[in-house]
Amino acid sequence: MLLRSPIRWYTFRIMILTSIVWVIFGMCILVYYMECLAGSGGINCRNKMNGYQSNGGVGSPEQLLLVSNSDSDFLSDSSKTNSYSVDIHNNNDWPHLRLPPYQESQLQLWSPAEIKTNPSSWPGENGRGVEIPKEEEEIKNEKFKLNQFNILASDRIALNRTISDVRLNTCRRKRYPKHLPTASIVIVFHNEAWSTLLRTVYSIIRTSPVNLLKEIILVDDASEREYLGKELEDHVAKLSVPTKVLRTGKRSGLIRARLIGADQVHGEVIIFLDAHCECTKGWLEPLLARIAEDRTRVVCPIIDVISDENFEYITASDKTWGGFNWKLNFRWYHVPQREFDRRNNDRTLPVRTPTMAGGLFAMDREYFEKLGRYDEGMDIWGGENLEMSFRIWMCGGTLEIVTCSHVGHVFRKSTPYTFPGGTSNIVNHNNARLAEVWMDEWKDFFFAINPAAKNIDMGDTKKRKQLRKDLHCRDFRWYLENIYPESQMPLNYYSLGEIRNVATKKCLDTFGRKSGENIALSPCHGLGGNQVFAYTKREQIMSDDNCMDASNLSSPIKLIRCHGMGGNQAWLYNNSTKQIIHKKSGHCLENDEKDSDNSSASPKLKKCNLKKRGQKWLMVSNFKWQTKKIAKKNETNNQDDQDGSSEI
Repeated sequence: MLLRSPIRWYTFRIMILTSIVWVIFGMCILVYYMECLAGSGGINCRNKMNGYQSNGGVGSPEQLLLVSNSDSDFLSDSSKTNSYSVDIHNNNDWPHLRLPPYQESQLQLWSPAEIKTNPSSWPGENGRGVEIPKEEEEIKNEKFKLNQFNILASDRIALNRTISDVRLNTCRRKRYPKHLPTASIVIVFHNEAWSTLLRTVYSIIRTSPVNLLKEIILVDDASEREYLGKELEDHVAKLSVPTKVLRTGKRSGLIRARLIGADQVHGEVIIFLDAHCECTKGWLEPLLARIAEDRTRVVCPIIDVISDENFEYITASDKTWGGFNWKLNFRWYHVPQREFDRRNNDRTLPVRTPTMAGGLFAMDREYFEKLGRYDEGMDIWGGENLEMSFRIWMCGGTLEIVTCSHVGHVFRKSTPYTFPGGTSNIVNHNNARLAEVWMDEWKDFFFAINPAAKNIDMGDTKKRKQLRKDLHCRDFRWYLENIYPESQMPLNYYSLGEIRNVATKKCLDTFGRKSGENIALSPCHGLGGNQVFAYTKREQIMSDDNCMDASNLSSPIKLIRCHGMGGNQAWLYNNSTKQIIHKKSGHCLENDEKDSDNSSASPKLKKCNLKKRGQKWLMVSNFKWQTKKIAKKNETNNQDDQDGSSEI
């Protein structure tokens, strides 16, 4: 009855029409953003998302220009907590190194590579190893010497062999921007086996989105094998991706050969790979996506293991990162808990790694140039990875292991190549340059424990020091405190130097032994090297990345990889009595006076006895980079040492 009134019927019609208008308006909004919701990642979508984010989102429009909603996993991951999204650098400190977002003309629309599989019965398929019959053992061993891996097994595996998808399930579900920068792949080789070199190339082509792969550049570093000449050039000329072979003309080494390749690239991103790798499904997109978000990121894949014995593909852990020891040798270590916490225990998020192995990494081409390329004063190979790692972090960049990207690599137990002057001289030359330019006061420590590097000709380092100055890089202490506080390098240690026994005048000595071997004693020589030990604030007595470890009273005291958990590796030094006490057992470290003439003597754990001079030890520490608090404590220690020495 109420609707029969003209006024009420008019009001009812107004309500209906208004509702219809709002429904239509809502549908228009929905359609307008449908491109983003569907994950197509178009340019319009990116602009819409930027407009949204700039009004209170997680980043500036410049930071998010390249991230479409098709990369919603990255967006949601980055905005979960401040701990992950926060940048360790202040971008205002390096305006000269900041690069603008890629222009639309620098990006390519892409779709995932369609990977065809081979029959599973083929040798090596799905990453299986290839076993060589016993009757061919002799020829296998003979050919093994050529490249220090099983060439016979490699030659029986298809150049386009299929590797199973080794990514985490959560990585497989990740989505990336539909427009990404292009990549140029640079591979240096010297006398590489035909099958491993070409399998590297084929795996790149098979697993990479075709629109993102600009070219492959092979740099021949003076190979002597005939098949690596015209035969190789003719073969790669027929490939579906532009692939060319450059020649160094003379043996130049990895560093200079890579620079030759870098000079020829046309892609927005340079990716360096070794000549015996296999790329896996989805390896390229996550690397490019990280660089697209921030062009000062340098990113590495997880480096899986290809067995040098049978070419089995073995997936590596995503819980390791790159570090280094006292002698500046690269090492893999467990990712610390703080990095898991920063990533909210999300294993698909990249790991910020202190250093990289150096064989496989991706970097924006322009940033590579701005940051100073490679140190051309370094020779052949060795140390260049740490030099670049320090430079990246100290000069405003970020170094990551992208856990959703996997590339296999043949790890050899020894190198098949010889170098002018010998491998050790070249590595010492390179590391000496690295220490001189980048390590500040810590170079003194490096030269103390590695005297051979101190006396070697490192060449002129003025240009690299000027580069560091021009880039306004931070100091090495900042790196150790903020990027790598877990480093074995000395920082705020209680004692660093020799540990001398009062009775026998012998010092603890590693003799260069490895983890699991016994610690030793030898006459103190004051030259550093294997007699340098640190007594740390974690109560460890360590040499390099090995700690003095006593598992029981009857067993020899050993060098065991430091774990930082106390237990068998926890020691207390009593300044008054000069005793080194094993916390777990309560016994004291002793060098029996009867062993003073025994060249093979080793310290033992004995019941503590203040009257035994063999249980008295002097710790020496006078390194200038320690904090004032620790240095003051050590001044007291040294005074006690002098008092103790005068009493003897």
